[in-house]
Amino acid sequence: MVIRNKAIVKIANPVVIIGLAIFLSSCARAPLRPPAYPTHEAYPQIPSTALRHDIYHVVGPGETIWRISKMYDVTMQDVARANNLKDPKVLKMGQSLLIPEAAPVRPVIPLYRSKKWKYIIIHHSATDEGNALAFNTAHSQRGFAGLGYDFVINNGTNGKEDGHIEASPRWLKQQDGAHCKAAGMNHKSIGICLVGNFNKEKVSEKQMQALVYLTDTLKKYYKIPLKNIMGHGQVPGAKTECPGKDFPWKEFWSRLKKK
Repeated sequence: MVIRNKAIVKIANPVVIIGLAIFLSSCARAPLRPPAYPTHEAYPQIPSTALRHDIYHVVGPGETIWRISKMYDVTMQDVARANNLKDPKVLKMGQSLLIPEAAPVRPVIPLYRSKKWKYIIIHHSATDEGNALAFNTAHSQRGFAGLGYDFVINNGTNGKEDGHIEASPRWLKQQDGAHCKAAGMNHKSIGICLVGNFNKEKVSEKQMQALVYLTDTLKKYYKIPLKNIMGHGQVPGAKTECPGKDFPWKEFWSRLKKK
């Protein structure tokens, strides 16, 4: 039996959170606090009129109760209590969590001080469906150390909403990517993968909105010039059509902020 949580959840006010905190191992008596945290985290504010309802969320690679709580604008305590989590620090990939009174999911983009990231490389999965968890499994089977991209933008399949942005463990740990060997891009570029095959289908509107938001956020924070934002197939030495011959470059460029 599921007991719906009727507590009033306060709407997060800041667009960018700055700071570091330590996540307590027990929530029995002390309030939950976030884990060691990036320098900045960007996410849009959720309107106070947003409709809320209970949902189930499947834990993806690298996700924490802190990040999940921010995605749905609920408290960590409410998530832990609704799922009877004895140790909220320990979540398993593929685990299903009840999110009580969840707001519509929003992107949560962790940002770290770094001079490493000089390029943004856009990919497509060349599959009809998928998500970060599915790609993590597939990449591990190919001998990678887990998911090779830094971010995945979903297309509404495999239980994820269309346009939902997932940050990978590589990004959260600021590790090299495994998405583009050409020109040494794995060491200096941020890899964004959109779920879909854009040799035969179109980028959805919600995916495009998410891609523009994510690219603008990363471009501004890491001071990446427009000329260094490209598709996988546009990288010198890369022999691929990725992100697909029908990727809407003209529309994408027109919607990016120029500064």
